[in-house]
Amino acid sequence: MNIPKLRRMSLRTLMFFLLLMFGVYPLSARETPFVAGEKIVYKLYYNWNFVWLSAGEVVFEIKDEGDVYHIEVTGRTYASYEWFYKVRDKYHSYIDKNTLLPVLYIRDIQQGTYIHYEKIEFDYVNKKITSYTGRTIKEARPKVIPMPYNVYDLVSSMYFLRGINLNEFKSSKKVDFSLVLDNKIYNMDLVCQKERKNFSVKESGNFNVLECQGELISGGMFKEDTKMKVYVGDDENKLPLVIESPLAVGSVKAVLKSYENLKHPLSSKR
Repeated sequence: MNIPKLRRMSLRTLMFFLLLMFGVYPLSARETPFVAGEKIVYKLYYNWNFVWLSAGEVVFEIKDEGDVYHIEVTGRTYASYEWFYKVRDKYHSYIDKNTLLPVLYIRDIQQGTYIHYEKIEFDYVNKKITSYTGRTIKEARPKVIPMPYNVYDLVSSMYFLRGINLNEFKSSKKVDFSLVLDNKIYNMDLVCQKERKNFSVKESGNFNVLECQGELISGGMFKEDTKMKVYVGDDENKLPLVIESPLAVGSVKAVLKSYENLKHPLSSKR
């Protein structure tokens, strides 16, 4: 077994599933479900050989920058985990305040010896995406990709999820969308399976939640039929509370640790 490769896969996959959540319909006609100043922190766990390791944290912050919301995401491993594997990740997504569509996305990550830079520009007038990828910003080279309908980056997809109508979500309606990542378009889908009462979230208490399942339809970076479960708070914030996913070896989990400046009361908490 290639242990360094497994380490990188586990943390990259965990970060991906936490950031991905799901993409949904444009929200131009709906109320924005968040406000500038919101801050959400998730604690990350990796399970290997029946042992849950507390691996690190991911912090989401929303900033007001004129015509756009700047969503900044920082992911890092705990010092106690870094003997095993070290992560220092930065993500930036800029979304239009009126349409809540992404206009610019930047990913700058360091995971062990793996370093990667990505910048994505969304051109809605000419219906194209320009993706710059490379080991560093200086080495990044552009590629133009035709823009499909309903396409998002990793970060903006989470915030579009939070804007959908909960009553529609509860009807088990399947949602298809596209994700752009590393010069490729991935087709994804989502369905919410059931409501659960008094669902326990470690360190945060009990919540009424929607249990949802996301699945990769096609694409080369995931094992076929990979599925993740996401437990979303059943209130107007629609915060993902717990995200779980199996891996080829072990499993990963992200759990809500703390939150600040939510737009709505967290009424799903019991």
